[in-house]
Amino acid sequence: MAGFEATFSGRQAPALATTYEGGDPALLQRLVQLVDLIEIAPDTIVSSERGQYILRPEVLDEYASMVPKVGLIAHGIGLSIGSFDHWNHDYLRLLDELFARFDLKWHSEHLACTVVAGESIGTMFSMPRTQEALDLVCKRVDLIQKLYPIPFLLEHVIQLLPDAPAEYTPAGFLNAITSRTGCGLVLDAYNLECDAHNQGLDIAAFLDELDLTPVVEMHLAGGVEFEGFQLDVHSGLTRETTLTLARDIVKRAPNLRAVTFEFLKEAVGLLGHDAICGELARIQQTVLRQAVLQ
Repeated sequence: MAGFEATFSGRQAPALATTYEGGDPALLQRLVQLVDLIEIAPDTIVSSERGQYILRPEVLDEYASMVPKVGLIAHGIGLSIGSFDHWNHDYLRLLDELFARFDLKWHSEHLACTVVAGESIGTMFSMPRTQEALDLVCKRVDLIQKLYPIPFLLEHVIQLLPDAPAEYTPAGFLNAITSRTGCGLVLDAYNLECDAHNQGLDIAAFLDELDLTPVVEMHLAGGVEFEGFQLDVHSGLTRETTLTLARDIVKRAPNLRAVTFEFLKEAVGLLGHDAICGELARIQQTVLRQAVLQ
């Protein structure tokens, strides 16, 4: 872990971050007064030009207008780092374009498959926790870290399907990846609650087993329940249980650098600007203040 600790070492108060996908200057004006970092999801700000996806220049200009008021981080959706045959090379081209325009603090991706046998599945499947899968993802993480010389983080995703035979526990699989590659982690508090509800994950045992040293960023969100299944759809405000869990993680993660409230662009009309800004203020008061007081 020497490579990781050379970049992130020692406790400091985490920054407050949130998502922004462009096209809402009134919201942007309010966000930059509240947060330290804006999270960019490259996959969500694209257009097609001559059959190739490119980042929309008008949205990039919006991000540029925020610098240096806030820092920028990237969080990908569609790399499909866990696909058995190949990952999404188009996403890497988006990263090339983003890195050419901005100095990012770090970038991250989901530890998941979004493409299976060349077909998009329209969601994210967690990876099998086997030695073969571990070797595959570590090779790809090493390549990512050579291509882009800033910290790279992986985020665990919710488990949509019943557990398959595994050689690692959920926390043990993450520990194996970080110890072999030196990459960091995004720990999503709401994802843990989804897995506890849907699959019976013991969150306390998971956190006791997980090496929290590589956790650089924590995600907070509110989702939905459908026919008894809790889904990681970023369409609501965070629940009190999620905030309680977040406070525990803040206490225990020595190198945590950011707490990010995530919401989909499609949820802005449902939530409203006032509720989004109020939620950021609540997280600042009830979660980040905890880090300052400890």
